Amino acid sequence: MSNDVEELRRFLVKAKINAYASGREAAVLKDVCKELIFSEGKFLYRDRYFGFNSFIGEEVVFCEEECIWGMNYYGYTIPLEGISSKEVYAFLREALKRANEGKPFRGPEKYEENFFRYVNNVEGDMRMFKGSEEIFYRGKEVYRLLYHGGSASGET
Repeated sequence: MSNDVEELRRFLVKAKINAYASGREAAVLKDVCKELIFSEGKFLYRDRYFGFNSFIGEEVVFCEEECIWGMNYYGYTIPLEGISSKEVYAFLREALKRANEGKPFRGPEKYEENFFRYVNNVEGDMRMFKGSEEIFYRGKEVYRLLYHGGSASGET
């Protein structure tokens, strides 16, 4: 693995922790898209999404103004009496804070807290990947997200 790929992996984890997972307010753009931006050194990360439930979006990483990596996603909550979408998304942010450099696409493989359980299944590597994540509350599915992406150059 090259140093550039390792650097990108480290940056992606930091970006995810400092963007959506941080809980900070997203900027609302003219097209009603919500956007979170994180930059450090030569990298710039943009997470843009539309909607709340359901939602669709993309994450893109630029290195010195050149797009080098991206991911598209689509997700939604599944109504369950006694649990709100806001509670589900708050738990999701906690799971995403545990993203790891090995597969920095979303959160960890598994994470549990209180009555919530997060499960992330992914195939592939930084060049090309696809995956899904689910959240269960007391054993019942309350959230699902599908995602895919990879290197913009095919070389990462």
